[in-house]
This record gives sequence, structure tokens and C-alpha cells, in this order.
Amino acid sequence: MLPTDDADALDWLAFEQAGVLTTAQATRLLTEGVVRGRIRSGRWRSICRAILLTGNGRLTRDQQLWVAVLAAGPGAVLAGATAATEAGVRGLRIEPLHVLVPAVRRAARTSLRRLPIDMPAVLVHRTSVLPEAHVQLGRPPRTTTARSLVDAAGWARTVDEAQGLLAAGCQQRRVLADELDAVLAVLPRAPRRRLIRQTIDDVAGGAQALSEIDFVRLCRRYRLPAPDLQKHRVDAAGRNRWLDAYWREWRLQVEIDGAHHMDVRQWAADMRRQNDVWTSGDRILRFPAWLVRARPDEVAATVRGALVAAGWRT
Repeated sequence: MLPTDDADALDWLAFEQAGVLTTAQATRLLTEGVVRGRIRSGRWRSICRAILLTGNGRLTRDQQLWVAVLAAGPGAVLAGATAATEAGVRGLRIEPLHVLVPAVRRAARTSLRRLPIDMPAVLVHRTSVLPEAHVQLGRPPRTTTARSLVDAAGWARTVDEAQGLLAAGCQQRRVLADELDAVLAVLPRAPRRRLIRQTIDDVAGGAQALSEIDFVRLCRRYRLPAPDLQKHRVDAAGRNRWLDAYWREWRLQVEIDGAHHMDVRQWAADMRRQNDVWTSGDRILRFPAWLVRARPDEVAATVRGALVAAGWRT
């Protein structure tokens, strides 16, 4: 709630920081005795070392984010999947919370300790490269979407998760491949730099979903001709369609089906679309996304056979 006209500096600071203060902030505005008294009386909570809540309820999401940033110390900002989520990228892990601190802070831990039960784990990362262009003004401050996704990909637990983070940001139109490229250019020591570079190139080529990125790499690995990606076409009913992969010369389409294609209503739509393709004279192959990843040999052999049947010569 917005403070009233007669609100003092403490009220405004608490408003700006979702009710989370450092002890130093509180004692600049109140005496140490008053601060201790409010904690002892239960009006305020002591969250962790040097961090206070100007209330006594469970921490909200906004308060958890402020605790993470303030507890990590000067110069800390939300980063990685946490910052990307705050920027609107959906489907990312919301825990643990990730914060980034300057590398000169040599005492920075890899995680914050002695947090209350209503506070998720906080991982602290250090960087020697954090230009102003990579910091997004916000409450609390965070890295930009592009920097957040590049960092998140480097910190991800698996290669698939790293690729999925980058693909999600581009597919949801929260970031452009060029923006990711610009961030990577100033991070010569970024973890998984080669993988991130290849994924950005694949996204720039039209592959947006992780399944499409896997398919592009399958074509490269098995020396199949590179398809056009996300190719626009108009179906027989005049509706706009975007093809996952298309070889115009051989009039072959490939669709990579995610889990939602198992829905009965989606089946019917898929069959109508497939019939439209066949009646237009094109051939179409459809593969579930899991098959592209689990059985690439089988998928590659099928695509190769269809291309050869359409006139391709290796």
C-alpha cells in the first residue's frame, strides 16, 4: 500500500523494499534500542544476520527477493533464472534464488546460511564483468533478460536445461538472439560458452523450441541438408501456419510434436493440417519431441529416406 502524505523516511524505505531492511538502514532512521524493542515485541522479524522485516508475517515472494539481494551484500542483484522469471520468462525454476555479486567481494559465499523456513535457498554467484548495460533497474535490481538467460544457461544443471532456458526466452519473445549474442560477446569466460553460442546461432536460424534445436543438430550430425525453420505458409483454409522444418527443393515438411499434441482435440487439428499438406503436394513427417532426442538414428534414417525418395542425392 502506498504510504500516506505524512509518511516518514522509514515508511517510504519499507514501501520501496517490500518491508525488508538491513539493520544498518533501520538504525540510520531509528535508534538501536527502538529497533531491538520492535523485534522483541514481535512487531518486526529478524530474518537472518543483519536483515529485518517490518512486520511479523510469512515472507511473500517480493520479500524473499529483497532478502536475497540485501543479505548478499553491496552490489548484489537478482540474476539467472530468478531475474529472467521476474522479467516475464515462464516455465523456469523459481527456486533456488540466484544473485550476482562483484568478484571483488572475495568473502562472498556460494550460498546464504541460516535462512528461515519460509525463505528459499539463495545461491550467490560472482562476476568480474557486469557493465551497467547488463543491469535492469527494478525493485530489487536485477540483470537484464539477456544477461540473465546467458548466466542461467551457464549455471544450469544439464545441457538440455541450458538450451531450454535460452529457447524459452526467445520463443516467448522476451529476448532476441542478437541481444543474447551481445551479452556473450563481453563474457569471454562464460560457462558453456560454446554451447550457448551454438544455441544462439540455432535460434537465430529459426529454431525456437528446444525440440527444434535438437532437430537442427540432428541434421547437422547426420549430414542431412539444412532445412528452413519456422517457414510461413497459408493452409487451404487461409490460416497462417509456421512449419517447424521445410525443404522447399524436395517439398518435405517435418513437424516436431510436443506433449500437447497428445490431446484429443489437438489430434484432430493435426490430422486436418496433415491432410492439407498432402493435398498441396508436399510430403510431411511427424516425430514426437522425445524421439528426436532419444532415437536420433531412427529419425535421421526416416528423414534421409524421405529426402532420397523426393530426389535428393547425397
